[in-house]
Order: sequence, then structure tokens, then C-alpha cells
Amino acid sequence: MNEESTQEYVTTSKAVLDSSPQMDEANTKAAVLRDFLRLLDWQIPENTQLEYAVEAFGQVYKVDYALLLEGTPVAFLEAKGADTALSGNHEEQLSSYMMNKNVTYGILTNGKQYRFFQRHVDASEVTVQRVGDVALTELPNHLSVLTAYDREAIESGESGKILGRINELREARRTLEADKEALTGELSNVLVDKVSDAISSLAETQAKEMIDRLTEDISSEIDADGEKTRRAITEPDVSLSENQDVDGEYVIELQKNGDSLATFGSSTQSDVMADAVDYLVRNHNLISQIEPLPYVPGNKNALINDQPTHPDEREMRTYRDLTDGYCLYTSFNKQDKKRQIQRLANKCGVNTESSGSW
Repeated sequence: MNEESTQEYVTTSKAVLDSSPQMDEANTKAAVLRDFLRLLDWQIPENTQLEYAVEAFGQVYKVDYALLLEGTPVAFLEAKGADTALSGNHEEQLSSYMMNKNVTYGILTNGKQYRFFQRHVDASEVTVQRVGDVALTELPNHLSVLTAYDREAIESGESGKILGRINELREARRTLEADKEALTGELSNVLVDKVSDAISSLAETQAKEMIDRLTEDISSEIDADGEKTRRAITEPDVSLSENQDVDGEYVIELQKNGDSLATFGSSTQSDVMADAVDYLVRNHNLISQIEPLPYVPGNKNALINDQPTHPDEREMRTYRDLTDGYCLYTSFNKQDKKRQIQRLANKCGVNTESSGSW
């Protein structure tokens, strides 16, 4: 599973749901959710059982899908019809199923919205927590969460690590956002104490920017792909002298001095990002504007390098090949992808306009 296969699922399912927005549960399962299970590598009947019996609220109920390893349920998927909005009662229902059967992972979905759950055991206390609430069209931007429910990840134990990391990062982000002013003061005070009062205002500005960059890096990692992916870039048929229409859900137009230079569109955000950046490399000497490589706009991850690694030699988890062997790091959420395109375009004196689902 990667961004491309997830986007394919989204595109197909959205077309079905747009044509039949009031499908009942049975039709939603058949037309949409079986493909969702296949995306996560859960197959009926090999490792997925329909209508799995479980006790809850003093009665016997049937979970729509039990995901099995060696005959034992490791995750439940509770389905609702596309005509039914997900509710707190539905969440309580799934949580009860998970706790009664000691199942660690759960998904509640109506095809349009996907809620992900994890059971936690802390001493004698057992709780079920929601770890994600993602609209269908946003699934490609939340691959880390999605990957945690993949069959291979659950079987290998990687799921717990992925969700544990995500929970830790979310808590860190909440702290950074809530305590930004206090943390800024503490950081700048350390620098002033160690260096000089003369740098007080500069230290405060830099401390704020560092916290902002760290918050952005955390958001990018939370939403990043869980699998290394790459795509060899193909040269788009766009010239400086003729502007051509480009169909796609995500569209970026490059402009200079009010004139349109090129337009790129695709249903996959990373493809649009790569095509736009490669255009800047080929036509506006982008590499010479950001050298030396690696180009690191934040505090740890390379955005562009001459090899698919970061400065600390970690491999890029997701990247695209650019002209002349350069590599573009693409593990960003939707807003950060758009922001990075703008950042690189500005290096070349070029502006960007976004449209579609950006």
C-alpha cells in the first residue's frame, strides 16, 4: 500500500459514492468497503470473517468484519451505510466489541468517513481510544495511520510502534502549540545567559521560528507515508510560450510577472509537487539557487538532495526522482506540500497559484 494505490481507491470509491450517496449498509460494503479491505491486504475468506459473533451490552451481536491472524481476531471493522452519519453511539458499539474480545485495533466507517481506534491496557484499566478520523478524500494524506491497520503491519507488530509514535508526536505538538510563548522565553533566556544580552531580541525570534519548524516537522511525520516509494519523473509537455489546460484534482500554476509559465495537475499530490519542482530545475536553475546540497529548509530533513538521504544519512521514506539525478522528498501533508512548492518557486523568482482540492 502506498500513496498511489490509496489514491486509486479514493478515486474509485468517490465516483461510486457520488453516483449513489444514499447507499444502505449492504451496498456500501459491496461497492466500497471490500476494496478498502483489499487495500489493507485483508482478504475474504482467507483472513477476514463476515458477521463475527461477539457479546456486548448483554446480547450477542455480529461485527461486520473480523480481521484474523491464525484464526484469532486482531481487528474489527464495523460498517455503516453511506446514508448513515457516524455517531458516538457507533463508536461506543465498536469499543464494546473490541474490549469484550480483547481486540487491539478497530475501524468504523461508512465509506465516506474513516475512524481508527486502538485498545489500551494500563494496569487494570482498559480503554479504547480514537487515533484518527479521516475523510475518504484525505486518506492519501494520512498514510501513517492507514499503514498501521495493514495486515503485514499488524502481523509484524509494527502497528503498535506506528501508533505509539503518532500518539507521542501529537502530544509533543500539542505541548509546543499550547506552551509556545513560555518555551520561547526559556530558550531565548538560555542563549542570552550563555552568550550576551545583546542577542536577546534575535534569540527570541529564532526560538519562535525553531518551534514553528519543529511543529511543522512533527505534522509532516504524523501524516507521512509509512513505506518508501519513488517515481521516476516524466517530462511534462509544457512550454513557456503556450499555456495548456491540465486536468487533475490538485492543480499548481507557476507564474512570473503576472504571466503563466506552466500548469500541473494530478489526482496525486506528490506527482504535482514533483512535476512543478522538476520544471523549476530544468527551466529556472533551481539547484543553483539552493546549493549546497542537501537543501534543508527545516532542522533535519532534506527537501532536495543528490541522493535519497537526509543529512544524518537516514533514507528518504518517500521521494520522487528529478532531472539530473536529484531527489525530492515528498513526505509532507497536503498543506506542507503546497508550502514547499511555493518556497522553491520563490527561490527562482516564481509565484504559485493553487486550485482544485488544495
